Amino acid sequence: MGNSEGYGSEKYSVSGLDLWHWRQDAKKQAIDAHLPAEEVDWLLQEITEIDRLSLHLESFKDQTTIGLRVPLSDLTHRWQQRLEARVPVQYLTGTTPWRSFSLRVSPAVLIPRPETEYLIDLAVLAVKRRTPALIQGHWADLGTGSGAIAIGLAAAFPSATVHAVDSSADALAIAQDNAQRLELGDRIQFHHGSWFEPLTFLKNNLSGMVANPPYIPSSLIPTLQPEVAHHEPRLALDGGEDGLDSIRHLVATAPDYLVSGGIWLTELMAGQAEAVVQLLKAQGYYQEIQIHKDLAGIDRFVSAYRG
Repeated sequence: MGNSEGYGSEKYSVSGLDLWHWRQDAKKQAIDAHLPAEEVDWLLQEITEIDRLSLHLESFKDQTTIGLRVPLSDLTHRWQQRLEARVPVQYLTGTTPWRSFSLRVSPAVLIPRPETEYLIDLAVLAVKRRTPALIQGHWADLGTGSGAIAIGLAAAFPSATVHAVDSSADALAIAQDNAQRLELGDRIQFHHGSWFEPLTFLKNNLSGMVANPPYIPSSLIPTLQPEVAHHEPRLALDGGEDGLDSIRHLVATAPDYLVSGGIWLTELMAGQAEAVVQLLKAQGYYQEIQIHKDLAGIDRFVSAYRG
């Protein structure tokens, strides 16, 4: 599961009443399993032709037939995977909302989080504060995964060229598909490799670097909720012993690539911000280092400018 296998035009159907009963049972199962009951409707919106309002009003119950993208037995199997194996519902539907986009996801990529959306806003603010001309340059999304950040940057900076880098070929394929579907494929270039390695041709020429790198300490990964620990790619989670291995590398290598005044911007874990600020200060090339909170008030991002 996790890709969009079986999706396309609706080939299967079920009566509205039968689907209503299925939904009632699934919602009770969700509550019994301490899962959000609204995930049932999320799954149904992706698998059936029913919209959110019809689900809310339960008006679909009176329909003679409702189109399905997969057989009802497959829908039931996916829901059982959610209940029993704690497979994230985003992998079961193959999609997730992020900013104003609907992105394709699979177990090859980290599921983009709502808090990460703020990275794009911070990039826009950083440009406005310091060097508006940077919006026309080259930007890098390092460790692009689903392509969420690259797509967000391309939408925010229509005159920029965005470079999306990932060491996973499977992740890059997902990112490219998302960019093409959202008609941003001509504005984003995709590179297979580790961090800055495929971008040597952009040394001293990057306007900004934005990343949501792995930042979970290795020992903490088994303690994460099973949806994350058992199903999301460890490559996108594991930040080494203290969680800062990748961030250290980005701090050390970015000055070779950023233009003077270029923006360094990353997401990190609660409790890491001060350590990251100290790494940036010790490196010697960064100015105006700032910590930014997410919507929950957690120190979640650090930005700086290349001196």
